[in-house]
Amino acid sequence: MASMVLRSRPTGLPTPENFDLVEGDLPRVVPGAALVENRYLSVDPYMRQLMDDGWALGEPFEGRSVGRVLESADPRLAVGDVVFHRGGWRTHALVDANDPQVRVLPEMDGVSLSMHLGILGGTGLTAYVGLVKIARLEQGETVFISAAAGGVGTAAGQLARMLGAGRVIGSTGSAAKARYLVEELGFDEAFNYRDAPVVDQLRAAAPDGIHVYLDNVGGDHLEAAIGSLVDHGRIAWCGAIAQYQTDSPPAAPRNLYDIAGKSLRLEGYLVREYGYLQQEWTDLVVPRLRSGQFVATETIIEGFDHIVDAFVGLLRGDNVGKMIVSVEPS
Repeated sequence: MASMVLRSRPTGLPTPENFDLVEGDLPRVVPGAALVENRYLSVDPYMRQLMDDGWALGEPFEGRSVGRVLESADPRLAVGDVVFHRGGWRTHALVDANDPQVRVLPEMDGVSLSMHLGILGGTGLTAYVGLVKIARLEQGETVFISAAAGGVGTAAGQLARMLGAGRVIGSTGSAAKARYLVEELGFDEAFNYRDAPVVDQLRAAAPDGIHVYLDNVGGDHLEAAIGSLVDHGRIAWCGAIAQYQTDSPPAAPRNLYDIAGKSLRLEGYLVREYGYLQQEWTDLVVPRLRSGQFVATETIIEGFDHIVDAFVGLLRGDNVGKMIVSVEPS
C-alpha cells in the first residue's frame, strides 16, 4: 500500500517537497475491523490549515474516502461492501467498524460512487445546511455565494434555484468559471473577483441588496456581503479560504458594526455537526441527480500519485466543482 505523509510545514501554497510518498505492507486485519481498498479520495481546503498544526510530521494525512472492503473481521462490514470512511490519502485503510463516521454506502443506479465525496457527501450537505437550516433561504430572496465554482458553491447555487431564490449571484476566480455558473448551472450572474473590488462588483450585480450570503471565503467577500445585505439579512459562514494560506488575518471585514446596525445574523457552522441530516439531503437530491435537474460538478484527477497535484490545484482554484482523486484498484 501507499500513503502520503507530511514531510514539512509549508509557507503559503504547499509544494510537492512538503510531502513524502511512503510504500508499505498491507495492515493486518484485526477483530472489529476491515481492510478497505480506497477508490476515491477527497482533497479539501480545510486540509491546508491542518498542515500548519493539525497533522504531525511523518504521519499520513486523513480525509474523506470511498472504498471497497477486501477483507473483514466484522460482520457489519462485509467483503465487497462500499464504505465511506476518513482514512484517506492512502491506497488502503484499516477501518474500525465501531467508528461512527464509517458507514456502508448504497450503490444506486445513475449515481457514481465519487458523488458520495461531493454532492452526496459533506460538500453537498454543507450547502444544504447553510441555505436551509442556517440562512433559511426563502422564495424570491437574493442569495450571494462566494467560491461559487467550487464543490460547495456549485451545489449551493443549484439548491438556491431549486428553493425558489429570486436571484442567485456567485463570485469565482476566472471569466470561464463565471460563464459556466451562468450558462450551465443557472446562476443569474457571476463575476470574477480578480477583475475589480468585490464590493463594487457585488453592488452592481445586486443593486437592491442581498438577503442571504453563503460564505466560503471570508475577507473582502465577507465585508462586501455585509455592505450589500438588507436589514435582517443572514450570513451562513462555512469557510474562509482567503486566509488559509497566510500567517496574518485579512484587514477585512471593517464593517462588522453593520451586523448590529442592520440587525443581521451571522452564524458559523461545521458540517460534521449535521451528520443526522445526511439522509434527508440524500433523499432530496438523488431523484434530481437522476433526472438531470441537479448536476454533480466534479474535477477528477486520476492516480494516487497525483494527489498532491490535486490538492495544490484545489488551493490555486484549478477545479470546477468538487476536487476528487481516483485511485485505480490494484
